[in-house]
Amino acid sequence: MRLISLLLMVAGLVVAAAGATTWFTVQSQLADERITVSEDADWFAGEKIDGPLTAYAEAQVIEKHALESSGGKTYAELDREDPARQTVMNGSFLRASLFTSVVSFGIAAMAVGLGIVIALIGYALFLVARRLAAVEQPAN
Repeated sequence: MRLISLLLMVAGLVVAAAGATTWFTVQSQLADERITVSEDADWFAGEKIDGPLTAYAEAQVIEKHALESSGGKTYAELDREDPARQTVMNGSFLRASLFTSVVSFGIAAMAVGLGIVIALIGYALFLVARRLAAVEQPAN
Protein backbone atom coordinates (compact mmCIF):
# COMPACT_ATOMS: atom_id res chain seq x y z
CA MET A 1 0.00 0.00 0.00
CA ARG A 2 2.93 2.34 0.66
CA LEU A 3 4.18 1.95 -2.92
CA ILE A 4 0.74 2.72 -4.33
CA SER A 5 0.41 5.75 -2.06
CA LEU A 6 3.80 7.09 -3.13
CA LEU A 7 2.96 6.51 -6.80
CA LEU A 8 -0.34 8.37 -6.37
CA MET A 9 1.37 11.29 -4.66
CA VAL A 10 3.99 11.57 -7.41
CA ALA A 11 1.41 11.13 -10.19
CA GLY A 12 -0.84 13.76 -8.61
CA LEU A 13 1.99 16.26 -8.36
CA VAL A 14 3.03 15.59 -11.96
CA VAL A 15 -0.54 16.10 -13.22
CA ALA A 16 -0.92 19.29 -11.17
CA ALA A 17 2.41 20.61 -12.46
CA ALA A 18 1.42 19.81 -16.06
CA GLY A 19 -1.88 21.64 -15.58
CA ALA A 20 -0.15 24.68 -14.11
CA THR A 21 2.41 24.68 -16.92
CA THR A 22 -0.38 24.54 -19.49
CA TRP A 23 -2.27 27.39 -17.81
CA PHE A 24 0.78 29.66 -17.74
CA THR A 25 1.81 28.75 -21.30
CA VAL A 26 -1.62 29.62 -22.71
CA GLN A 27 -1.72 32.78 -20.60
CA SER A 28 1.71 33.82 -21.85
CA GLN A 29 0.85 33.12 -25.48
CA LEU A 30 -2.35 35.16 -25.25
CA ALA A 31 -0.56 38.03 -23.53
CA ASP A 32 2.15 38.01 -26.23
CA GLU A 33 -0.52 38.78 -28.82
CA ARG A 34 -1.17 42.13 -27.07
CA ILE A 35 -4.93 41.97 -27.67
CA THR A 36 -7.33 43.99 -25.57
CA VAL A 37 -11.02 43.42 -25.07
CA SER A 38 -13.07 45.71 -27.32
CA GLU A 39 -14.45 48.85 -25.73
CA ASP A 40 -18.03 47.80 -26.45
CA ALA A 41 -17.72 44.52 -24.53
CA ASP A 42 -20.21 43.80 -21.75
CA TRP A 43 -17.31 42.87 -19.43
CA PHE A 44 -13.59 43.62 -19.20
CA ALA A 45 -13.66 46.39 -21.85
CA GLY A 46 -10.16 47.68 -22.54
CA GLU A 47 -8.45 44.97 -20.47
CA LYS A 48 -5.61 42.84 -21.81
CA ILE A 49 -6.68 39.39 -22.99
CA ASP A 50 -4.62 36.98 -20.91
CA GLY A 51 -7.13 34.71 -19.25
CA PRO A 52 -10.27 32.69 -19.86
CA LEU A 53 -12.74 35.41 -18.90
CA THR A 54 -11.21 38.12 -21.07
CA ALA A 55 -10.86 35.70 -24.00
CA TYR A 56 -14.52 34.74 -23.67
CA ALA A 57 -15.61 38.38 -23.44
CA GLU A 58 -13.75 39.23 -26.66
CA ALA A 59 -15.20 36.20 -28.45
CA GLN A 60 -18.68 37.48 -27.59
CA VAL A 61 -17.86 40.92 -29.03
CA ILE A 62 -16.48 39.38 -32.22
CA GLU A 63 -19.72 37.42 -32.64
CA LYS A 64 -21.76 40.58 -32.14
CA HIS A 65 -19.72 42.49 -34.75
CA ALA A 66 -19.83 39.62 -37.25
CA LEU A 67 -23.60 39.32 -36.95
CA GLU A 68 -24.00 43.09 -37.33
CA SER A 69 -21.94 43.02 -40.53
CA SER A 70 -24.04 40.21 -41.98
CA GLY A 71 -27.47 41.39 -41.00
CA GLY A 72 -27.74 38.71 -38.31
CA LYS A 73 -26.74 35.81 -40.54
CA THR A 74 -24.09 33.25 -39.67
CA TYR A 75 -21.40 32.14 -42.11
CA ALA A 76 -23.42 29.06 -43.12
CA GLU A 77 -26.48 31.19 -43.83
CA LEU A 78 -24.71 33.64 -46.16
CA ASP A 79 -24.68 33.27 -49.92
CA ARG A 80 -21.26 32.42 -51.37
CA GLU A 81 -21.16 35.73 -53.20
CA ASP A 82 -22.13 37.85 -50.20
CA PRO A 83 -19.29 40.32 -49.46
CA ALA A 84 -19.92 39.96 -45.70
CA ARG A 85 -19.07 36.26 -45.88
CA GLN A 86 -15.30 36.86 -45.58
CA THR A 87 -15.75 39.10 -42.53
CA VAL A 88 -18.04 36.58 -40.83
CA MET A 89 -15.61 33.75 -41.64
CA ASN A 90 -12.69 35.69 -40.12
CA GLY A 91 -14.82 36.37 -37.06
CA SER A 92 -15.60 32.67 -36.75
CA PHE A 93 -11.92 31.78 -36.93
CA LEU A 94 -11.01 34.38 -34.31
CA ARG A 95 -13.80 33.20 -32.01
CA ALA A 96 -12.71 29.58 -32.43
CA SER A 97 -9.14 30.52 -31.48
CA LEU A 98 -10.30 32.39 -28.40
CA PHE A 99 -12.64 29.57 -27.38
CA THR A 100 -9.76 27.11 -27.79
CA SER A 101 -7.81 29.10 -25.23
CA VAL A 102 -10.84 29.19 -22.91
CA VAL A 103 -11.11 25.39 -23.13
CA SER A 104 -7.35 25.06 -22.57
CA PHE A 105 -7.63 27.12 -19.39
CA GLY A 106 -10.48 24.92 -18.21
CA ILE A 107 -8.63 21.70 -18.86
CA ALA A 108 -5.51 23.08 -17.19
CA ALA A 109 -7.51 24.07 -14.10
CA MET A 110 -9.15 20.66 -14.02
CA ALA A 111 -5.74 18.96 -14.26
CA VAL A 112 -4.41 21.01 -11.34
CA GLY A 113 -7.47 20.18 -9.25
CA LEU A 114 -7.42 16.48 -10.09
CA GLY A 115 -3.67 16.33 -9.52
CA ILE A 116 -4.09 17.78 -6.05
CA VAL A 117 -6.92 15.35 -5.27
CA ILE A 118 -4.87 12.38 -6.49
CA ALA A 119 -1.86 13.50 -4.43
CA LEU A 120 -4.06 13.91 -1.35
CA ILE A 121 -5.53 10.44 -1.84
CA GLY A 122 -1.99 9.10 -2.08
CA TYR A 123 -1.04 10.92 1.12
CA ALA A 124 -4.12 9.57 2.91
CA LEU A 125 -3.22 6.03 1.82
CA PHE A 126 0.32 6.63 3.04
CA LEU A 127 -1.00 7.61 6.48
CA VAL A 128 -3.30 4.57 6.55
CA ALA A 129 -0.41 2.29 5.60
CA ARG A 130 1.75 3.82 8.33
CA ARG A 131 -1.01 3.38 10.91
CA LEU A 132 -1.58 -0.23 9.83
CA ALA A 133 2.14 -0.94 10.10
CA ALA A 134 2.14 0.47 13.65
CA VAL A 135 -0.84 -1.69 14.64
CA GLU A 136 0.79 -4.82 13.22
CA GLN A 137 3.97 -4.23 15.24
CA PRO A 138 3.68 -5.82 18.68
CA ALA A 139 4.30 -3.37 21.51
CA ASN A 140 7.34 -4.34 23.61
